[in-house]
Amino acid sequence: MKSILITGASSGIGHATAVEFLNAGWRVGLLARRARPLEDLAASYRSAVVLPADVTDAAAMEAAFERFVQKAGRLDAVFNNAGIFGPSAPIDEIALADWEKVLAVNLGGMFITARLAFAQMRRQSPQGGRIINNGSLSAHNPRPGSVCYTTTKHAVTGLTRSLSLDGRAFDIACGQIDIGNAKTELVEKLQAKAAAENPGAAPSPTMDVADAARSVLHMASLPPSANVQFMTVMATKMPYIGRG
Repeated sequence: MKSILITGASSGIGHATAVEFLNAGWRVGLLARRARPLEDLAASYRSAVVLPADVTDAAAMEAAFERFVQKAGRLDAVFNNAGIFGPSAPIDEIALADWEKVLAVNLGGMFITARLAFAQMRRQSPQGGRIINNGSLSAHNPRPGSVCYTTTKHAVTGLTRSLSLDGRAFDIACGQIDIGNAKTELVEKLQAKAAAENPGAAPSPTMDVADAARSVLHMASLPPSANVQFMTVMATKMPYIGRG
């Protein structure tokens, strides 16, 4: 049975992706701060492993990885997904504490997760595995008022490229998925804010979050000799191409 650990698995893209992998027969480590949603999901799947942890807590993350590998035997893949949007405002209206919080989760948490995954994949036998980072369309074209989120997502692309290069010697592949307007709680909140600011505007098109989750499953299911380096999955009619 192949194994994957998914961060941010309690809601949104992480939850939908966990369901896809569980239904596909993978052993899935469900990692997030809130244990209850993870337990609710795991109740329906014997191959789910509940791993309550904060991605910014290096010691808790190390313990979660160790527990999952003990259960699964090895780590075939990680979906490095956990992230927050942060405040939506011009940069001079953003408190430094809010910036530091987004930085800690979106970049620090991804670094900690990737570091632990890389170490496990490097030392296990047979060696290797796959790290999939959740980027964003903001890594290419930002939304207005998204300076914290957008800055960190550009940094995730740098993390992806570096891991891809450094992982070659150890059969560790790394790819990035940039998802646009999957219908999650986060996107619904952003759309509600946009509607309040401009009541006459048509809502931005969305796509089923399961479509994004299936794309992650495709990336993770490739043989070691193949890798999706970057994938963009988005609502077909959303304003992305040319929106700048």
